[in-house]
Amino acid sequence: MTMIAAALSAVSVLAGFIDSIAGGGGLLLIPALLVAGVPPQTVLGTNKFASTMGTSVAFVNFVRHKKVVWRIAATGILFSLSGSLLGSKTILIFQNEMVGKIIVGLLPLSLLSLFLPKKKRASVDDISPRDLYIKVPPICFMIGYYDGFFGPGTGSFLIMAFYLLVGLDLIRASATAKAFNLASNIGALSIFLIEGKIIFLLGLPLAIANVAGNYLGSSLAIKMGNNTVRGFLFISLSILFISLFWKYFVSG
Repeated sequence: MTMIAAALSAVSVLAGFIDSIAGGGGLLLIPALLVAGVPPQTVLGTNKFASTMGTSVAFVNFVRHKKVVWRIAATGILFSLSGSLLGSKTILIFQNEMVGKIIVGLLPLSLLSLFLPKKKRASVDDISPRDLYIKVPPICFMIGYYDGFFGPGTGSFLIMAFYLLVGLDLIRASATAKAFNLASNIGALSIFLIEGKIIFLLGLPLAIANVAGNYLGSSLAIKMGNNTVRGFLFISLSILFISLFWKYFVSG
């Protein structure tokens, strides 16, 4: 058990590191927990416990360095939560596999868009009312819906949407996405706590490791800038593409 916990903690550090910069850390830690023999529902709860602790630290780090765009966070939070609630309800109606295949098809376009030239906004004060009140609510609602309905890569998609559609630089897009990630994580974590689906003996070292990874990752992003986020976002979306392609087109 000690060796397994040590190995999983190493994965949790890496997951937190990537998650703090570009999202997608669960794509590493969840499979590792499954391979270790943890029951699936408990995997989700234990991962959520670790990732919530880690995301909290990354969020605070971004807040300290004034990278969070609070106008977007305040405008979109209720839409994100309502979308997530609706998505979790409709998962019982629509086929999960079809959504997965659609996402696989769209991911290469997301990867390519990271390297397209983009007009830079002078500052966050230049966010127009159109961006704030016409674009942000549907972005947050649709990605919140996706999070409740399907889930993998939600943080990465928020970053891409704020970057491509609202015009934030990648650092502020990543920082602002953490506000929504943290809110949804806390909501889900409360359910797992009530249902007793967390192994605290394993979750505590994973949480400590995840906190360390999130702190290091967010600090690196703040220090090194947009190119660091772009590189790790490419890695995160690539991991998501490979995992979903394998699940829906190879193993299925």
